Amino acid sequence: MRTPNVRVLYIDDEDHNLQAFKASFRRHYEIYTAISAAEGLKIMKNVDIQVIIADQKMPNTTGVEFFQSITETYPDPIRILLTGYTDIEALADAINHGDIYRYITKPWNDLELHNSIKNAYDAYKAKIDLRKKIAELEKTNDELNRFIYSISHELRAPLVSVIGIVNLVKMEGLFNSSGEYWGLIETCSNKLDYYIQKTLQYYKNNKTTAEQTEIDFSKLVGELVDVYSYTDRDTQFTINVNQTLPFIGDLFRIEVILGNLISNAIKYQKVDERNKKVEIGVNVTADKAEISISDNGIGILNEHLEKIFTQFFKSKVQHGSGLGLFIVKEALNKIDGRIDVSSDLDRGTTFKITIPNARE
Repeated sequence: MRTPNVRVLYIDDEDHNLQAFKASFRRHYEIYTAISAAEGLKIMKNVDIQVIIADQKMPNTTGVEFFQSITETYPDPIRILLTGYTDIEALADAINHGDIYRYITKPWNDLELHNSIKNAYDAYKAKIDLRKKIAELEKTNDELNRFIYSISHELRAPLVSVIGIVNLVKMEGLFNSSGEYWGLIETCSNKLDYYIQKTLQYYKNNKTTAEQTEIDFSKLVGELVDVYSYTDRDTQFTINVNQTLPFIGDLFRIEVILGNLISNAIKYQKVDERNKKVEIGVNVTADKAEISISDNGIGILNEHLEKIFTQFFKSKVQHGSGLGLFIVKEALNKIDGRIDVSSDLDRGTTFKITIPNARE
């Protein structure tokens, strides 16, 4: 039975071999034959060949040399070498460089050669399918990049304007002039902004290549506390950084990790707590940084401790997107870090992080 659309080129300097091949396989494949490498190249310029069979011992150009010469210009066709004598070095070199798919000794066995052609065509289809899938993935990736750009600029820009207007209303003493409406606008705007920021963090964490830079934890932690503490000025921070050695690490992901944990430590304080506290400790050694972040907030149920790092997990006593700790875990995985958590309900939570020092 003829296998449709399988175009096979056979190159051999002996005409009787060409005729025998065509007689044996013309009913199975679309056969093209050439008496020399130069003639074979002419055929390839006009026909989309999928499988090439070439004899090794030909004048002017051997089969291996021909395959090597078309690697860049015709990379897709699958190559089968026919050899009537043993040339181990030439065969090994050709196989190692990917110039041939298989070699078959002459005189060939029809069944062996037929199976080799079918397998070669399957390999050809797999190669083409893979290229199409890669092209589709690249297109999807480009579309995703444009979508993320839209989120970070076109969507967030008007949202920031709304938040700015709410702040102006507060400054002019009009925040409570319309009942709860301004408060609802502020709450919804902040929540949407939070979701957008977490989406961007998740995307960048998965896309961004690690860049190792020197990190000053005193400066970094201080800046992050300033950024996140504006939401609750009543929370008191105690920061203790012990860093006498340089620390080299991925600044972007470490900022994401610490930022999320500091934000949570503030967010999950008890509403009626008069002495809200967050303690941050950093100890840097030659091989790692050990960081602890403790609060006296609402705590986490024991049965939830193993679930808090899963995507979209939210306990009944906590609010949020369920993305923050998931992003923390993903970022730590990217930098070979580790995180442990202990918590007592209504007494607080402690996160302990270990991040390798990449200074060596």
